[in-house]
Amino acid sequence: KHAFDTMFVVLSWHEINNYELNCFHYSAVINACAKASMWTKALHLFSSMAQSTVKCDVITFSAAVSACEKAGEWEKTLELFSMMTHGKVESDMITFSAAISACEKGGEWEQALYLFSMMVRNQAECDFITFSAAMSACEKCAQWEKALCLLSAMVKSEVRCNTIAFNAAISACDKGGEWAEALRFLGVMALRKVA
Repeated sequence: KHAFDTMFVVLSWHEINNYELNCFHYSAVINACAKASMWTKALHLFSSMAQSTVKCDVITFSAAVSACEKAGEWEKTLELFSMMTHGKVESDMITFSAAISACEKGGEWEQALYLFSMMVRNQAECDFITFSAAMSACEKCAQWEKALCLLSAMVKSEVRCNTIAFNAAISACDKGGEWAEALRFLGVMALRKVA
């Protein structure tokens, strides 16, 4: 909270003294809001930036998306994502991962998979965080087949499979009543020496 207060004072001082604010200034304060769990203030700053002459970039959008993701505000996250697309700002792995994670927290597995497929279509780099968030979204809603497809895609893409990814797939199988599949993946984990 202290970091946010300090940054907000600096931003206000710049505005009052007619100093030109840039994307970096706004992004830093929005990011501070995200870290302080002040997603509404982050969106307020993002909105005031969008109304100013300062153009939003992927870093600013990522900071705002992350603020909403941390608060579990998946709908706001999708609104920001839509604004990025309309504003022709290209999403990166950080933005996609935060948006997928927000959908996962909201139990919106279909939205999470849509964003994941969009990420693949846009040829954005996927990492274990992205795959794990998408698999966790499927796991929470007992979509075991989807979780296994993601795990398979993760293996094929040569992204290092980790315990989180396997646990999400195994848990999805368990919730879907597919205990044989869950046991099979426990065996795969052992063979791959996933720790």
